[in-house]
Amino acid sequence: MTLAEKLRKEGEARAYYEQLEEYDFTEGVRGKYAEKYAEGTNVVVIDPDVAQYFSDHESVNEALRSLLPIMKRYSQKKNKQNA
Repeated sequence: MTLAEKLRKEGEARAYYEQLEEYDFTEGVRGKYAEKYAEGTNVVVIDPDVAQYFSDHESVNEALRSLLPIMKRYSQKKNKQNA
């Protein structure tokens, strides 16, 4: 057994004994979200005064999508002015 394998095995044993009883992972699925995570994520923190108007991530996305046409028009106007 290599040193790395021995250290990993000791770490796993230590983690097993240090795990609190209230953390029950018996029904856990290893790598359940790995593919989605690998695709990349964009986490945005919304200030509390804004967040109070949204019940979930879908409502935030809906609001942002409704702004896209306005943003596109503004961007096109700005590009024409700079040309």
